[in-house]
Amino acid sequence: MNRAVASFVYVGLLRPAPGSWGSLAALPVAWLLYALGGPWLVLVAVPLLFAAGLHAARACTAGQADHDPSWIVVDEVVGQWIALLPVLFGAWYTGALVTALWPGWVAAFVLFRLFDILKPSLVGAADRRGDVLGLMLDDVWAGLFAALGVVLLAALAHLPVIL
Repeated sequence: MNRAVASFVYVGLLRPAPGSWGSLAALPVAWLLYALGGPWLVLVAVPLLFAAGLHAARACTAGQADHDPSWIVVDEVVGQWIALLPVLFGAWYTGALVTALWPGWVAAFVLFRLFDILKPSLVGAADRRGDVLGLMLDDVWAGLFAALGVVLLAALAHLPVIL
């Protein structure tokens, strides 16, 4: 069970780029959660999956030198969901179809992957912890930075409407 959670139902075993596959797999699941309970369900799911992922990753890496094997992608799912929150809350607030905000989905995916791969600032600091908490936290930070980027891009896109 821990391996299924840590790999996000074995998506982490896909090659190449398991982290990107994990981030991509997070999108339809976020859409399903949104369809079932709006952005609030996704918001609740984030800390729940974080806790489950932390437990599963800890169990899967116990006694191993590699604290962050590439097949563990539950952290990418958590981070991707965080990056999507502005899009989901924007759709909910405006009453728009969440799929109508597809540029936000693309921006959230691309920005999250960039922050996760480049690991600037707090993302890199969390990754350098060298433990399972760092494995999860670097993607939380990447998700938060990506979410901020999504908000800024949305503001720029709607600036002519505002003016």
